[in-house]
Amino acid sequence: MTVNNTQADSMIEAQVQSALRDCFDPSLPCNIVDLGLVQSVTLTHDPQAPGANIPGVPPKYRVAITITPTTQDDTANAHLAAQVQNRLAGLEQVLHTAITLLDAPAWTPQRITPAGRRTLGLEGNPNLIQISGVQ
Repeated sequence: MTVNNTQADSMIEAQVQSALRDCFDPSLPCNIVDLGLVQSVTLTHDPQAPGANIPGVPPKYRVAITITPTTQDDTANAHLAAQVQNRLAGLEQVLHTAITLLDAPAWTPQRITPAGRRTLGLEGNPNLIQISGVQ
């Protein structure tokens, strides 16, 4: 995640990361962070946001997220993008979210974190090549 290092920036960075853990892949019962779908998150101060130049008003951010989905299904990917948009819209300091879905490199199960492997019941299989149901 890319962000400046002020206390407010650190707080919003943690809030965005936590919010992304509330977003789940449409195909697999695991959040998109632990599945390794989130490739990058960039937070940028929005100097044009309402109240941006008023002392004491918390900064507002534009968030750009790059995700590699588990499938190339347009409906599932639209659902995933909408889910992320809606979840981040609930954060007071996020003014706008832009999501880029990448086709390449393709997602592979090797990107799943140890926590994700536990969630999916795969912790004993570090060399997992394929999960059924993923295209």
